[in-house]
Amino acid sequence: MTYTDTDLLASRDLEAAFLAGAPDHACAWLANAREKAARDKDELRTLFPMAARACGRRPLHDGWRTDDAARVLLLASLPWPDPDRLLNLYADGDADEKRAVLLALDRIDLDDRALPIVEDALRTNDTRLITAALGPYAASHLSLPAYRHAVLKCVFCGIPLASVSGLADRADAELARMLGDLAAERVAAGRPVPDEVWPVLARFPQPWSL
Repeated sequence: MTYTDTDLLASRDLEAAFLAGAPDHACAWLANAREKAARDKDELRTLFPMAARACGRRPLHDGWRTDDAARVLLLASLPWPDPDRLLNLYADGDADEKRAVLLALDRIDLDDRALPIVEDALRTNDTRLITAALGPYAASHLSLPAYRHAVLKCVFCGIPLASVSGLADRADAELARMLGDLAAERVAAGRPVPDEVWPVLARFPQPWSL
């Protein structure tokens, strides 16, 4: 099994990958961190940034590291009656911590209340944050106009469209028009068009000429 940023992995699969690939002391740290955070919600603000130092940054599977998995598993083990703590973790975190919060959204039941996190990530030019933001949570909760612009930004930033969750279901004629305009501009300028754009255009034929 391979793991990518936008896979909707069951938590047990992510945990199995972590337990198999992380050193024993990292597994012990995660178990202890879960217990502490469950007893006292304020502990999370200290534990979350500690994950990289405690668990290292050892690669697990495609795109995942031990610190990513530890942070996501920690967040997924806690109740989230409101999103404020999660929003604050994201706002206060460095890029790796922000990415982990984004990756955890698919495992936390927050309906659309975590959308500000996704929207913030999509305003950046950090391709790792943008990719992490466009997982199943974004596919389910972003408005259609916001989703279209996120897909377009991926093309501008060189992010493979294969990493965007929900594209097969959420692509529509307007997105195809936007991608077609972009493709026409690139062809006219002698610049390459990502191969992944063409299947979307083929699904929604438009009267453009490339």
